[in-house]
Amino acid sequence: MLTIDQLYVNYGAIKALKSISCRVDQGEIVALIGANGAGKTTILNAISGIVPILSGTVTFLDETISGIPPHEIVKRGISQVPEGRRVFANMSVLENLEMGAYTRTDNSAILQDIDQVFVRFPRLAERKKQLAKTLSGGEQQMLAMGRALMSRPKLLLLDEPSMGLAPMLVAQIFAIIQEINASGTTIMLVEQNANMALSIANRAYVLETGEVVLQGAARELAANPEVRKAYLGE
Repeated sequence: MLTIDQLYVNYGAIKALKSISCRVDQGEIVALIGANGAGKTTILNAISGIVPILSGTVTFLDETISGIPPHEIVKRGISQVPEGRRVFANMSVLENLEMGAYTRTDNSAILQDIDQVFVRFPRLAERKKQLAKTLSGGEQQMLAMGRALMSRPKLLLLDEPSMGLAPMLVAQIFAIIQEINASGTTIMLVEQNANMALSIANRAYVLETGEVVLQGAARELAANPEVRKAYLGE
């Protein structure tokens, strides 16, 4: 579904990504793990068109999307849940969800999808008229995910969905991620909690300073002594 080939991204003089190549197949959950500053978020932002690519290509459903504006990438079927949630603080829950559908014009289907988000996240239904800034961290994460789903993505990019959440909520969010995947959405997941990420992913890539240093089946990486020592706290 998605292929990244020899991707280079610089932030000024800093080489953020160096010759990154990876892929996501349809129906998979693919995890990117690594320390802070390894380049995980930069990969998602390069896919979404948020950061300029120095060289290399991003191909989605056999079309090269590198260099296409972000809103056009959303129209092609890729949606991102950004790190830190980035909900529209002074808009209601309902308005945030409507913003997620801004590329669409099928109003009756949009209303059905809003109802679907409320079925998946009942807490949001209870708070649909509340301003997003009044929600708890977990509720804001649910809203950011619901908003991204409103564009009906084929590929959902999730950046640190468990950040700052209580362990019970983390388990809930990860169960919802699996549910979204089971309902037909392919997922690329960036996550500090490598244990959780590897427990639900099909495959994973380990990044260090802008390069892929290990890749393989998530189960194999979770059992790899180097990975366990560096990222799983053992």
